[in-house]
Amino acid sequence: MTARMSFEHELQLLKDNLTQMGQLIEVAIEKTLEAFETQNEALSKEIIEGDRNINDIEKTIEARCLSLILKQQPVARDLRIVTTALKVVTDMERIGDHAADIAELIIREKREPVYELVKHIPQMGKVAKAMVHDAVHAFTSVNVEKAREIMKKDDLVDELFDQVKEEVASLLRASNEHVDQCVDILMIAKYFERIGDHAVNICEWTEFHETGSVNNIRIL
Repeated sequence: MTARMSFEHELQLLKDNLTQMGQLIEVAIEKTLEAFETQNEALSKEIIEGDRNINDIEKTIEARCLSLILKQQPVARDLRIVTTALKVVTDMERIGDHAADIAELIIREKREPVYELVKHIPQMGKVAKAMVHDAVHAFTSVNVEKAREIMKKDDLVDELFDQVKEEVASLLRASNEHVDQCVDILMIAKYFERIGDHAVNICEWTEFHETGSVNNIRIL
């Protein structure tokens, strides 16, 4: 096997690892939505335990990237491919962390179902999940146009977050009975908002992967 063929083979393995990690974080978000709507403590614990698998594959990807840099000494576009993978895997790991963070809040909230107090968090989660799925696919397929389309969806997540804040404010104006729940609701909404932000980051690194530029600024 030539050096180039070896490099291409390792890149494919790297892409496969990234796809696998993307599937894990997507499942984590999906389980988080179900746990939120059903107040399922067992499922919430499963999400937290599953975060270890996400962390493990992150380490595998990082090791593969470092091995490629040390053994293959890539330059130009090849170097961008490896360095962007290192950046993207960090955002993906944070998405997994946020899913686990939400699960911990669900476990803590034991009074009455929080989803009945607000209407827009499930929609936030669904949009964020779709953004993550599409962002990872755009990165592994190097689809810059798709990545730019996905970034626009973050406006919808932000709008839904504002609606959640207004719902929480209305609850607090009406009564102080649910103060603790309202704090948890805002935290959950903020975590979903951050998941959307990380999906945007992945899209921006997709653009860099192909062009060497982020937000029209040349980097490499």
